[in-house]
Amino acid sequence: MKKFFLVAAAMLATALFGTPSASYAAMLEANIDVSSQTMTVRYGSEVYRWVVSTARPGYFTPRGTYRPQRTARMWYSRKYEMSPMPYSVFFHGGYAIHGTGAVRQLGRPASHGCVRLHTANAATFYAMVREVGFGNTRIVVTN
Repeated sequence: MKKFFLVAAAMLATALFGTPSASYAAMLEANIDVSSQTMTVRYGSEVYRWVVSTARPGYFTPRGTYRPQRTARMWYSRKYEMSPMPYSVFFHGGYAIHGTGAVRQLGRPASHGCVRLHTANAATFYAMVREVGFGNTRIVVTN
């Protein structure tokens, strides 16, 4: 009888409050607005808004809804002269959200297609993605 009440209490608590990882996981979303060069991240009850740089003229940042494909604490672009890409979250082939040292260019198109942001913000986003997992993260890129 005691076991029945413990199981029932656990089921009731889960139904009322959910699991901590599920509540955060369901809410990790990064919205990149190419026209305003901003990235808004919703993580649980927290909201972050950061300036970014997307593709400059002649290049393209893919639009759509994605899940992360892979992450790298530090990546070097083989395509663009081994340029450093700290805290990379790859979302579409070779396209990633990553940190940059070119912070003076943030807020205007300047990249070869990736979404660049301040390295501290990239580290924060990278940690969030690693915490909740790829399947529970959504990346939305719009005009």
